[in-house]
Amino acid sequence: MSKLHFAITPENRIAEINPRLFGSFVEHLGRAVYTGIYEPGHPEADAQGFRQDVINLVKEMNVTTVRYPGGNYVSGFNWRDGIGPKEERPVRLDYAWISKESNQFGISEFNRWCQQTHVEPMIAINLGTGTPQEAGYFIEYCNHPGGTSLSDLRVQHGDAEPYNFKLWCLGNEMDGPWQTGQMSADDYAKKARETAKILRCVDPEVELIACGSSSSMMDTFPTWDRVVLEELYDYVDYISCHQYYENEGTESDFLASFVNMDNFIETIVSTANYVKAYKRGKKDIMISFDEWNVWYLRGDPWDAPMKHKENRFKVAPPLLEDRYSFLDALVVGGLLCSLINHCDRVKMASLAQLVNVIAPIFTETGGGVIRQTIFWPFAMVANVAKGSALRHFIPAGTFSSRYGDARRIQSAVVHNAAEGKLYLFALNSDFHDSFTLDPDLSAFGQTRLAEHQILRCDDLYAKNTFDRPDRVAPETLTVSELTLPPLSWSRITFDIL
Repeated sequence: MSKLHFAITPENRIAEINPRLFGSFVEHLGRAVYTGIYEPGHPEADAQGFRQDVINLVKEMNVTTVRYPGGNYVSGFNWRDGIGPKEERPVRLDYAWISKESNQFGISEFNRWCQQTHVEPMIAINLGTGTPQEAGYFIEYCNHPGGTSLSDLRVQHGDAEPYNFKLWCLGNEMDGPWQTGQMSADDYAKKARETAKILRCVDPEVELIACGSSSSMMDTFPTWDRVVLEELYDYVDYISCHQYYENEGTESDFLASFVNMDNFIETIVSTANYVKAYKRGKKDIMISFDEWNVWYLRGDPWDAPMKHKENRFKVAPPLLEDRYSFLDALVVGGLLCSLINHCDRVKMASLAQLVNVIAPIFTETGGGVIRQTIFWPFAMVANVAKGSALRHFIPAGTFSSRYGDARRIQSAVVHNAAEGKLYLFALNSDFHDSFTLDPDLSAFGQTRLAEHQILRCDDLYAKNTFDRPDRVAPETLTVSELTLPPLSWSRITFDIL
């Protein structure tokens, strides 16, 4: 067992952590909406059809924002289909997920669900089949107080007060060949520019997110991002990042996924900084990492259920329902550390998705709900990571991975000066070695170890099921020595006295 000496100081500050870093994502895909967050007639549903057992877990996770309604779905989305009396709403075919959309859950339902869950909405605009003008009509319906045809229509539909949505995504993954309305960077940038002008005309207080390249693996990356930002620098506040990880090499490679996330973020930051210099600009373009998670993509899983005619165009079919392991939870913990360590530029992030579809929360139709393994690292961080992220160095050495050298201990530190708390989050990726931490906290004055919560398991591939919902769950250690066991995820809390 190695004993690791290192210092943490409040002066070594990265930036203040934006609460929006702990957002999530709900798309009209599979059972994310229907039998996920919305299931009229369910024993746990309220009068509006919102499952309260799901809402309770969303609050327990401390999710701060939710991106909606897509995702790939948004590129064929017509916001008008989901407004007004439900019995008058049309049923449509969804081209993205080869499903049938009932439109029983629309923009007003989403707004009310956000009010119940206390999350901030992040609204995605259809720039695939949609137009800048339709985007203008959409925000007018949502945000304008009244006195116009569309704002008065919202009032007529029962919402006298405007929704006041402030976060708007200008499309989704528009460089992807899977995307309805795929286009070149130049074409997208021009369309997004005109959309941004209209959105800001209707509501000058909105914050806008430009659509970045679909992942770091795209041939278009990072040229797409440069071209888009050169056109949109004066019109947007953020550029989006999307990246998913899966266990497709060795387990060590998988645990090192945070290295790829680090490199991805730093490349985007460099690209944005180049555009700032090129434009002689004064503002920094920030990052919205608004899709990230573990997702087992091999074999085109979105396509496989549609191979047979009888599976096509069903309402809320079970799609992309990954059942996560303890190993997946460790990887998510490492990725969370990367987001915190880049909080100077990553101001928003969305774990994709929230319920049923590659999600931390999983429901039975008409039945119960469980926390998947990945629920835990997110909740352990999101509930306490308030204040400033601090630079630090834990001298644990590295191991080789497909992404390059990876730290054996991936960690993040958060200083909450207002509450007198210091938090250390740590992933021990080593398969055999424990590490005892010996942090020098003297710069904070007198401190004491308050708590050591740990996520560990004797089986890397253990999963939470309805029969064993707590197979993987955190425990609180009572020992005073700070030891990180092999293959574990920890949250360590110090009181500053």
